[in-house]
Formats: sequence, structure tokens, C-alpha cells
Amino acid sequence: MMMMKSFALLLAAFSAPQACWSDAVTSKFNVLIPKQLNKADGYDHRDAMFGIPPYGGSIQQPLYYAGTNNLCDSSTTNKLDTTGWSSPFILLVDRGDCSFVQKVRNSQRAGASAVLIADDICICGRDECASDDDPDSASFDPGQPYCESQEPIMADDGSGSDISIPSFLLFKEDADPIRTALINDGHVRVQMSFSVPAPDSRVEYDLWTSPADDVTRELQEDFFSAVLALQEHASFTPHMYIYDGVYAGCHGDNGEDMCLDLCTNAGRYCSVELDLNSGATGQEVVAEALRRICVWNLYGKDNGIGLPWWEYIKSFTELCDSGSFSSAGKVFSDEDCIERAMTNAGVNKTKVDLCMAESGGTTEDKNNTLLDKELRDQQTSGIVLIPSLLVNQAVIRGFLSFDTTFKAICAGFSKGSEPKICTDCANCHDEKTCVEKGFCSYHSNNGLLGIDTASGSVAFPTFLAALGLLLVLFALVGYIQYRRQNSFMRQQIQSVVAEYMPVSAQNSGASTSLALEEEEDDDNERNGTTYSLS
Repeated sequence: MMMMKSFALLLAAFSAPQACWSDAVTSKFNVLIPKQLNKADGYDHRDAMFGIPPYGGSIQQPLYYAGTNNLCDSSTTNKLDTTGWSSPFILLVDRGDCSFVQKVRNSQRAGASAVLIADDICICGRDECASDDDPDSASFDPGQPYCESQEPIMADDGSGSDISIPSFLLFKEDADPIRTALINDGHVRVQMSFSVPAPDSRVEYDLWTSPADDVTRELQEDFFSAVLALQEHASFTPHMYIYDGVYAGCHGDNGEDMCLDLCTNAGRYCSVELDLNSGATGQEVVAEALRRICVWNLYGKDNGIGLPWWEYIKSFTELCDSGSFSSAGKVFSDEDCIERAMTNAGVNKTKVDLCMAESGGTTEDKNNTLLDKELRDQQTSGIVLIPSLLVNQAVIRGFLSFDTTFKAICAGFSKGSEPKICTDCANCHDEKTCVEKGFCSYHSNNGLLGIDTASGSVAFPTFLAALGLLLVLFALVGYIQYRRQNSFMRQQIQSVVAEYMPVSAQNSGASTSLALEEEEDDDNERNGTTYSLS
């Protein structure tokens, strides 16, 4: 009972955001047409934590309203009244009745290139919400609260990995006039732009995650190729997200751990393992988090690249976080497996263990300097959700796939300072394959064409094949023209002969039929015999 109570306490302590997101703006929204809805500084909005925003670009398209269709059921996508709509378009959908992910997914299926969710509840404290508290107001609804105390977050419900379009949440006071304009058959055109602060020729990017985070597991395995390609052009810093056990009440006054195996250091540092069936404890997750911090400090902190750190994460996932270890609940506790992962990555386990111990360890009732630093950095950066990616201190929204991460990093370089791997691959249809191969390849059913869509060039084998094909075509055309010319010359000569050659007397028995001579000539040509007229 005490364990369940402590678990609920820890969840409740961190169920609400503790701090604001980073102030750096990565997206903007504005209305271009009609002009009276345009705002000089754009509209305040909230980005979705799913989808793939086109960082470094923008979407400027006509806006249409879904009307009473809330797009909560996939079958309703065919019931949209799209009369007069032109593609591509951005779709405005009312909030409510289902998750954000569901609405955006069904909008994507309906053909939308982006989605705006119109909030139906104001934020408490805003002047625009005051009228909603008035029973005489047309927008007053006694069945629901007239305002929300906190700004909503367009969170992923866990199924948003298939969504490839971006989406924003518009506040009620902003969405209402836009909706009204659309209902009145007005033409509305909007722009959604996505950028990353680009101060110089080197990008700094930070990833906040946890050893128990399944969302970024694939990214951490695959992004190694991008790290190799970016090299010194980008500086990486990994962060481990842990909970402040003292704040959550897990650290008792007498040093007692009130949250049992969720925390280390007598309840000071905690982790809530969401997959309760895996058998991994919060203590083990925190210990692995500290281990990864030490691996980074030893092998990556100085150069911002840390290839051994990436190798360790990949090796750990392959060896320890799968198969029998995972099913037996030994993901983070099997020392032999951890040591093998370190050996494969070229990491010295003795140095890592010493780093963990010197920082304060995880077993005693005392502070750990490295874990304390992670807690301070959380507060400074305003991290409230994991995974979180920051590029040049700006929070990157959307599903953290290889493509999203790579695009965001490349968008963080100042203009003209982008490394070649970014100019070649950031706008490729398959960024991961491009980074691994070094050029953007277009695959079709007929095989690899080798077209570099990013730089406008083609692969050398493709160039040779195209050149060979052109030579064959020219040869074929030349041969056909040669045959036609010979035939024309032969006809001209035969005409001259028929007109000027003396015709033998009839008693000579010679034929005066030109048609007969032509027929014999054709027969001789088919038989391979060549006759000269001279």
C-alpha cells in the first residue's frame, strides 16, 4: 500500500509542468489574406509534439474549415464537403471529442498538408475570456468551465508516429475570427513557418531522454551515421531526465526513502518506469542514467561528438535491452551485459565506475553532483516532457525521427555555412539513406537511378549509362539517315538513266521497262549483290 501511495505521489508531483518551455521560437503562424486578420508579430499558438515540421521552410496555402465534422472517425474523411477546395490546403478543425493525434491523422488522410486545431476554451486570466463568464453571452455554456487554468499541450497519445504533417493549436480568441471568416465564405490564406536560431557555423543540439525512453531508442541507434557525417560542425550534449525526489516528497526527514525502489540516494533522485511489466526499477534506470552521463563526460564532453557514447548506446540496446535480458527484467541490472556493451564501444568500465562513485554514487543518503546538475539544467531549459530536442537552445517539436532531427540541425546553421552533408541531404526524400550513402538517391521500381535531388547532379555510373544511351540513339539515327540518303540517290540515278540512256532496238530483245530494271535491282540488293552503273 505504501509503495502504491508513493508511486501515485510521484506521478502527481510531476503531472503538471514545473516550468515554461524554452523562449526560443521555432515556428510562426500568420494570416496573409484577409489583411484585417494579419498580425504584425503573428499569432500565438502551440506546436504539436508529433508530426514532421519542415524545419527551414514554410507552408503557405489556402485554409478551409471542416465545419461540424470533428474528424474523430476515419470514415468521416470521405464526408468532408470539399466543394471549391483546391489542393494543397491547410485544414481548420475544432478541438474536442477525441485526441489531437486522431484529428490530425484523419486530416492527413483527407489530403491536408497541415492542420490548425481551433481551441474552444479560453485560458483563464486573458481579457478575451471575460465575456464567456457572462450567462448572457452567446458563447456561455453552463455545462463546461469557461476557461482553462493552463495552456494545453498538443501531446502525442503514443500512436502519432505515422503522422507526417505539422499542426498547431490556436487559442480560442484567435481561432474564432478566422473561423467566422471561413464560414462567411471568405478567402483565407495562411502561412506556417518553421525555423531554428542560426547564429553561426556550428550548431549545438541537446537531447533530453531517459534509459527507459522507448521513443528515442531507434533515433539513438540510427543517428550515429549523422554524427559521423556532421563531425565538428555540430556539438551534441545528451541529458538524462530524472525526477527530483526531494520535491516529490520521496526523501524523508530522517533519510528514509519514501518511494522505495523508484529512487536512489534515499529518495533524492527518481525515475518512473512506465512499462511496469518489464521488471526494471526506478533505481536501476537512475543508475543507468548516471552511467551514461559518465560515459559522455569521459568520451564526448570535450569534442561534442562522443562516438564511443553513441557506440555504447547502440551496443547496450542490442545486447541488454532485448531478448532474454529484457524479458527477465535485467535490462539495466546485468553487470556482465553492461561490461560487454562497454567493451564493444571501447569504453573503460573502471573509469566509468570511478566517475559514478566520485560524483556521489546511487546507494548512500547523499547528493550526487552529476544528477544535481541534470536537475538544474532541467529547470534552466524548462524541460517538462521527454523526449525533448533542443537545437541552438530552441525546442524542436514533432516526432523525433531521424529526418526531423537532421532537418532541424541543418536548419540551425547560419546561411552559407551549412556543411555539404546538409546541402546534399537535408531536402532529400530519404535523409537517412542519403546521409549513409553520401548522396540523395531516388529509388524506383526499375532500380536505382542515382539522381541527387539535393544538389541537382547525378551519380557517375548513371552519367555513363545516360551517355552510352545517347551515343546508341545517335548511331541509330545516323544509320537510318544513311539508308534513306542511299535510297534517294539510287532513285535519282535511275531517273537520269531512264531519261538519257539510248534504248536498244526492239529486235535486240532488250527490255525498255524501267519498272523491270528497278525490280531486278531490288532483288539483287536483297540477295546481297551490288551492281555498278558505270
